[in-house]
Amino acid sequence: MTDPVSRPTNFIRHIIDKDLTDGVHDHVATRFPPEPNGYLHIGHAKSICLNFGIAEDYEGTCNLRFDDTNPEKEDIDFVNSIKQDVQWLGFQWQGKELYSSDYFDQLHGYAVELIEKGLAFVDFSSQDEIREMRGTLTAPGVNSPYRDTAVTENLMHFEKMKNGEYAEGECCLRAKIEMTSAFMCMRDPVIYRIKFAHHHQTLDKWCIYPMYDFTHCISDAIEGITHSLCTLEFQDNRRLYDWVIENISIECIPRQYEFSRLNLEYTVLSKRRLIQLVDDNHVSGWDDPRMPTIAGIRRRGYSPASIREFCQRIGVTKMDNMVEMSMLEACIRDELNANAKRRMAVLEPVKLVIENFSNDEWLDAPNHPVNEEMGTRKVPFTKEIFIEADDFREQANKKYKRLVLGKEVRLRNAYVIKAERVEKDENGNVVCIYCSYDADTLGKDPADGRKVKGVIHWVSASHALNAEVRLYNTLFTVPNPAAEEDFAGTINPQSLVVVNAKVEPSLLEFEPLQGIQFERQGYFCRDVDTTDDKLIFNRTVELRDSFAKFGS
Repeated sequence: MTDPVSRPTNFIRHIIDKDLTDGVHDHVATRFPPEPNGYLHIGHAKSICLNFGIAEDYEGTCNLRFDDTNPEKEDIDFVNSIKQDVQWLGFQWQGKELYSSDYFDQLHGYAVELIEKGLAFVDFSSQDEIREMRGTLTAPGVNSPYRDTAVTENLMHFEKMKNGEYAEGECCLRAKIEMTSAFMCMRDPVIYRIKFAHHHQTLDKWCIYPMYDFTHCISDAIEGITHSLCTLEFQDNRRLYDWVIENISIECIPRQYEFSRLNLEYTVLSKRRLIQLVDDNHVSGWDDPRMPTIAGIRRRGYSPASIREFCQRIGVTKMDNMVEMSMLEACIRDELNANAKRRMAVLEPVKLVIENFSNDEWLDAPNHPVNEEMGTRKVPFTKEIFIEADDFREQANKKYKRLVLGKEVRLRNAYVIKAERVEKDENGNVVCIYCSYDADTLGKDPADGRKVKGVIHWVSASHALNAEVRLYNTLFTVPNPAAEEDFAGTINPQSLVVVNAKVEPSLLEFEPLQGIQFERQGYFCRDVDTTDDKLIFNRTVELRDSFAKFGS
């Protein structure tokens, strides 16, 4: 077991510690129960880190169980993506992955038991009629006219439902609890409905499927889960969770505990809205680097360690709050600052000619400014190079520390140069800068004591590789797009800016998704769409927090 002093603490861990101390449990068993109807997002990452992290720290078990009770919206591709995401984050479930559908026979048996006890009935009311009978938050519900049907008739009708003798929507099975309850979930909830749908696990065996609230608690009990952790929106549903467990013949009595879900600035974490973003082509797919899905975050260049660190920093509480995007970015920035190799890339190139330079050289450049163990690389230095267009001005004040006509600047890991003259096109744009260089300034200051403060990056014109660089920004322009009536109307038109860059040749050595710092530009990674003919890089995060100046 992890040393209690070294592991993070929160109210859930306090509950577990007390349960173990009091002998309520002698072990810890958790589970992560996603519905396979979409890709996981960073909110799920919080739950993954919590459930699997607790199991690891207490030397317990954590199951991966798919809540697959709605075959119309589920797909095996989603199952596979979820498994990949959990493993990418660094976790492994206990044994093989599980499915709620593994328990369909048992769930059916428990539904029959409730009918036999007079605690469930088959209702032939329409969905609209059932919705109306439930009442409102201020008005109690009313009993269904089918509520007092005899047990023998209910058993017969439920058997016919199972055998496909009733049409979809013709009837359903409801629990008989209390229509005047202050909690809507207790007003005779539907626990089984008819769906003639092919299931990715059970194929066509079933045409009735249990509802989530009926399935989840029983699945927890079957698996021996000691602490069933879920987000606060299920807090009221805990009453139904406990009611089902208390009224069926099952030995294990799991307990549900709720924590606050993750709300992250400048994004949406509603699966319905994420599906809309994909279906309406606002993004290129579930793994678009602007998406808050784990697949999208991974493709953008975030590492598993940075996501785990983020989940640890935000903590686990029962209070809803909005987490700043800068906190997530700080986690990957801290990691890449320490571990990412440095390279040079010019995103808006303008040609620069060093007129008094003749013989090409290969210069040594450090891979990291402070970590010497990362070694060095050879960088080609030639008569013609590219620099950033923004790194040159014909005139500038003293605050401008880059290249100015008639003044000097140092080229990163190379020589001091002086801008002598420029060439412009017919529109007055600078297309070439002509310079001279001081041959005695490689790795040292000018001999006569001249002070050169500015340093700019560059790449050799003859050795540079062409690359498409995708500059990703926040997908939305407002911190809380979910609160907007038309959330899609707040999509940031600058969420993706594509530029054609010139990069140093050693960038070919990097694996897809490996973190790199483009010096003075930000942290990037090589995109998975890169081909032999097209080199593509994604910006993971800028060098500094950009949110203070967002929209300026």
